Amino acid sequence: MSRYTGPRLRVLRALGTELPGLTRKSAENRTSPPGQHGNRPNRRKSEFGAQLMEKQKLRYNYGLTETQLRAVFREAERSTLPTGEKLVELLERRLDNIVFRGGLAPTLPAARQLVRHRHVLLNGRRVNIPSIRLRVGDTVTLTEKGRAVQSVVDALATPSLERAEWIAFDASALSLRLAHLPPGDATPFPFESQKVVEFYALRV
Repeated sequence: MSRYTGPRLRVLRALGTELPGLTRKSAENRTSPPGQHGNRPNRRKSEFGAQLMEKQKLRYNYGLTETQLRAVFREAERSTLPTGEKLVELLERRLDNIVFRGGLAPTLPAARQLVRHRHVLLNGRRVNIPSIRLRVGDTVTLTEKGRAVQSVVDALATPSLERAEWIAFDASALSLRLAHLPPGDATPFPFESQKVVEFYALRV
């Protein structure tokens, strides 16, 4: 299954929550689910439906394919930490997410594009792989050309989110440093990690 490139507001309406990583837009004026039956009252959700919705929040916010998310989940399962908390930590440590949560890009797709176009330096070295996972102490900066990219200028002027507390920011150098590992509740949207664990329990 490929990465989603369709209407982003439709996803927000379907999941019933804002996903800052996916888009800066808000669906607050159209809160009903999409489709001709979206306004139907008393829509009941099964346990499977609730689990699927939490899983989809991760997929769409972090811009992963189903295969990629399953791979991260398998890695989280092997940890000694609670699987749900480890899953969030691994996703939040991705390079593209650090660029976004550090305030250098308005959304995750924009952050991914910065990385792909080689505007990002990791510990002083140019990289172009958004899924690189940072370790504590790693530093992210932008190239001179990258600092002039309009999306970067806009993100610094009007941040999408408050900068994550586990990311240290040096305004003079426009650099980000992973100060400590992200906590298990680091997602910038309401999320129940246990439902994702239950969803994948019989599927991986």
